[in-house]
Amino acid sequence: MPFKATFSKLTGRLSAPDNGSWEVHDRALEMQRNGEDVILLCVGDPDFRTPEPIIDNAVSYLRVGRTHYSPALGEIKLRRAIADLETQSSPHVCAVEEVAVFPGATAAVHAVMTCLLDAGDEVVIPEPMYVGYTSIMRAVDARVIAVPLDVKAEFALDVEAVKAEFTAATRVLFLNTPGNPTGSIIPAAQLRDLGEFCRQRNVWLVCDEVYSMFTYDGGHRSARASVEHLDNVVMVDGLSKSHAMSGWRVGWVVAPPNLIERLACYAQTTLFGCPQFIQDASAFALENDQVYVEQMRVEYRERRDFVLGQLEDIPHIRGFRPRAGMFIMCDVSATGLSGNDFAARLLDAEGVSVVPGEAFGPSAQSCVRLGLAQNKAVLKRACQRLSRFCETL
Repeated sequence: MPFKATFSKLTGRLSAPDNGSWEVHDRALEMQRNGEDVILLCVGDPDFRTPEPIIDNAVSYLRVGRTHYSPALGEIKLRRAIADLETQSSPHVCAVEEVAVFPGATAAVHAVMTCLLDAGDEVVIPEPMYVGYTSIMRAVDARVIAVPLDVKAEFALDVEAVKAEFTAATRVLFLNTPGNPTGSIIPAAQLRDLGEFCRQRNVWLVCDEVYSMFTYDGGHRSARASVEHLDNVVMVDGLSKSHAMSGWRVGWVVAPPNLIERLACYAQTTLFGCPQFIQDASAFALENDQVYVEQMRVEYRERRDFVLGQLEDIPHIRGFRPRAGMFIMCDVSATGLSGNDFAARLLDAEGVSVVPGEAFGPSAQSCVRLGLAQNKAVLKRACQRLSRFCETL
């Protein structure tokens, strides 16, 4: 009798419900593998190389034998560099005991949610939202309460709409600022208001701030720097975007010590530490990053401004000006197409791959997201193709 494989219910929750939004991206990759001329404007993986000084630093630590187990919460040098960074950008002093290191911000978010949520607990999240959040919340068997934001207001946060979704089952308010896919920045006053609103209801405020160093029009002020009390505030950040280190997998959590203690148990059980030499190079990156981070930020700002200028001359499409990040959301409702249909037809007609807004929630179904992780010459060709396509609609 053949073996009949059975799997845990968890495996069925690890993927978000399929709405077909990533089919365009998958087809684009297949077309590219087949040698077709395809321009990918989908994934937020910086096209820059990791700065050479960081690479050299990592190699030097490899050569001296920094290849062994590390503490569950991370190497003290990196934790101290993160704490110093937070202290410099906030009126609140950050202690090493408030920092935990993880292999990427996504792993950090999953760890935090695992330590904060039980089955059936509710997480309030404004939408459109980064595609990975739903999968993470489903993995811990929590309920996502999405708060649709208005495309006509360019998805600005509606604080009262967020508050209206709180119930007795709410355990976490999850925010992303600067935001993906919108590039919006939540004002400090709103963060302070929501932080206190959550605190009064014994709700955690968790903020993913991985684009914190990628701001263009006015500086980002973190949730931690905005609130008066820190006992319910958790911040997640990392080096993937700001330092072009997506493949290095370096993220961290800044949180009250009582949560850090529980994250230590989680990390000891599931991760057993992050590579020493990568943490060493990450500490070096944070301590010596002023020049190359600014160079990348200037380049992305120039790309943003260039693409926005091109979009002004393209019919039936309206680009929203992002204040941060590496994406531009575009409203394509004037074409009469949904984001899914627009993206599919654009790929077929012109070989340009963008992400349908449906990937980030129903509130963005009239939009597509364009990535800026290509040089300006490639972006110019992409805009020319986009214009040619829109002129046929």
